[in-house]
Amino acid sequence: MHQKNNDILKNYIIITENAIDVVFSSDIAPKTSVSEAMRYSLEAGGKRIRPSLVMEFCRVVSGNYEKSVNAAVAIEMIHTFSLIHDDLPCMDDDDFRRGKPSCHKKFDEAIALLAGDALENLAFRVIISSDYDDNTKSRLISEISDATARMIDGQVKDLSFLERGSLSEDELLEMYSLKTCALIECSAVMGCICGGADESKIVSAREYAHNLGLAFQIRDDILDVIGNEKELGKPIGSDADNNKTTIVSVLGIEKASELAEKYSDIALDKLENFENNDFLKDLTKSLLERYK
Repeated sequence: MHQKNNDILKNYIIITENAIDVVFSSDIAPKTSVSEAMRYSLEAGGKRIRPSLVMEFCRVVSGNYEKSVNAAVAIEMIHTFSLIHDDLPCMDDDDFRRGKPSCHKKFDEAIALLAGDALENLAFRVIISSDYDDNTKSRLISEISDATARMIDGQVKDLSFLERGSLSEDELLEMYSLKTCALIECSAVMGCICGGADESKIVSAREYAHNLGLAFQIRDDILDVIGNEKELGKPIGSDADNNKTTIVSVLGIEKASELAEKYSDIALDKLENFENNDFLKDLTKSLLERYK
């Protein structure tokens, strides 16, 4: 990314992490032993793409990202809960996440399960306890609840695919649209809601984020083949080791890369409906070209 936009992203990351600290020092966060596991996973790093999308879309439509900080924290909690559960032995059985032991390896399976559950609950409490008006709260809760349900449906599809042999490109893209795109779409839309955007802007934001999510997931599949384990912070080749069908195993790296670029281009085209879109354009391009 260009230095100016990279600085903006770093600022969004700092804002997100500071806001997480505020939540955990407040009365709404649990004060039990599970809190340590929750914070461990929340603070393990990551790109913070989803909260950054919330704040940037709010800024683009309203000029003030500060209106959306609580929504940004909430979506990062939902995302983190999904990662904790994804890593469990009953799911993907991954021992590392972002270069550190997965939550169930750092603690144990029961605490990891409960930490994920607690983060999902806390996300809704963050929104309910915010100073948004009742209509905004209702819309945000509806959006995040629907996205979480879609994400879970995607995980169910992913698990069912492991029991099958060959899969089609369309089946995989449908699963990606649920498992990966749902929370990315939710992030963009919640930013628009916080910023008071009209319905046409919300539709454009959702379409942008849907295509960004597809490009993002396809790039993830590619990196599982060509990536560097140290950069990624998790083992590479795990999809092949687990006999998991991905876009890369169906299309090959070259055609998968072309497909990722196609969806990224569509996402960029949708950004033309927004002014001051330089950061979002730069972010979109950088996610397509990333190596971690």
